[in-house]
Formats: sequence, structure tokens, C-alpha cells
Amino acid sequence: MTADKLLGILSDKKILYAEDEAGIRQNIEEILRLFFMEVTTVADGEAVLDEMALNHYDVLMLDIAMPRLDGLEAVKILRQGHPHIPIIILSAYSTQEYLWRAVELKITRYLTKPHTKESLIEALEQAAKELTTDTPGPIPLTQELRYLPCTKRLQRSGTYLPLSLTESRLMEYFIRHKNCAVTFEAIADYLWGYDPHSKEAIKSLIKDLRRKIGAPLIQNIYGIGYRFVLEPREEVPPSSG
Repeated sequence: MTADKLLGILSDKKILYAEDEAGIRQNIEEILRLFFMEVTTVADGEAVLDEMALNHYDVLMLDIAMPRLDGLEAVKILRQGHPHIPIIILSAYSTQEYLWRAVELKITRYLTKPHTKESLIEALEQAAKELTTDTPGPIPLTQELRYLPCTKRLQRSGTYLPLSLTESRLMEYFIRHKNCAVTFEAIADYLWGYDPHSKEAIKSLIKDLRRKIGAPLIQNIYGIGYRFVLEPREEVPPSSG
């Protein structure tokens, strides 16, 4: 898979970036905006914790040496409630102590400053891989329907149907929570954070997504929310004839 397709996974994702040096923060932010739907920046570890308590982010990128709370200490706290979120560390520290701390915290990539643009993009590619359920390739939904996370499209018998950024975020949320009940509140928090959105807005989004899917995969759970039903599918071996 090419780098462009892999990075396409990030086009509907949100990243939180923490760096206390304003010049570095601005330069990296400009790069991140090329790939992410939304980029939020903060200047210290405490602000990272505050943001994560209020809003949902798909990827984190943190410096280590920051005021109030360093990056690795912030990650240690966050891992208690966010064990799987991809986290990239950017740091001037290259000693064994910091590297081992990063390994223990399951960091996606540890980049030592000064780093190249290429190494940053490689780290983003790794984060994109971790955001997919199994592989960044097509995800089968029904016998005829597949979801393509790299291009945010549905594919049915050679026909491609694009999803909006919000629709693709919801689709990937459903896939990660397949066959589980998800509440209206959980969906609203994931899609919009603490911005007020009513159940009617969610119902309208679900209606549009159901129309595009064209199969009864999204089930209503009265008074609670929805369930995205995906049955296990056996791989069909290639024909020998």
C-alpha cells in the first residue's frame, strides 16, 4: 500500500499535539494539517489531560520536556483510560531511560529531535495502521459490500460511493465496536466532543449512512442507541479451475 493511501486514513481523524516551544509547534502543526481533519495544539502536559477529558482525539503527538507535566507522565496517566490510542513522542532526549519508558507505555513511534519530515510522515503512517481494525485494506461488510478506510468509500460490485468525513468517522467507530451496543451519548462524544448535538442530528446521520450502505447492518436499540451487526465471514479460497 502506498504512503498516500495509508495517510488517507487520517483525513477524517483528529490529533492533539503538545509542544511548549511555539516555533516548533507552529511548524509541525502546518504539516499535521495536511493530513488530519482537525489539529489541536497545547503547550504542556496538564493541558493534554484537560483536552482529553473534554474531547475525543484519534492520535496524540507529545514532546517530553514540557512545563507542569512532562509528556511521558501525561501518557502514563492517559494509558489508564486510553490503552490503544496511537501516540507519537517527539523529543530531544535519546537516553536509554527515556526509550525504555516509551516502550513500557506502548508508544507508536519515538522521534528524536531534530527529526526529518520523512521520519515524521513514517510515524504518521504507523499511527494510521494502528487506527485500522486489522489491516488498512478493504473491510468486508456484506457479501457484496466493502468499506475502504484509506479512501473513505464504500465499494459494491465495482461501484464506489464516497462517504462524508462525519459518515466515515461513524462507520469506523461502528466497525471498531461491531456487534456491541453504542449509546447516543457515546456517538455524539466521539463525533463532536462537547459541542451540543441532539439525537435528531445523530438519527439524520444514521439515516444517510443506512441509505448508502443499503443493508440492514445498523440496528436500533430503543432508548439506548444502535448496534452495528457484522457476522464473521470465512475467507473464500481462490478457485483452482
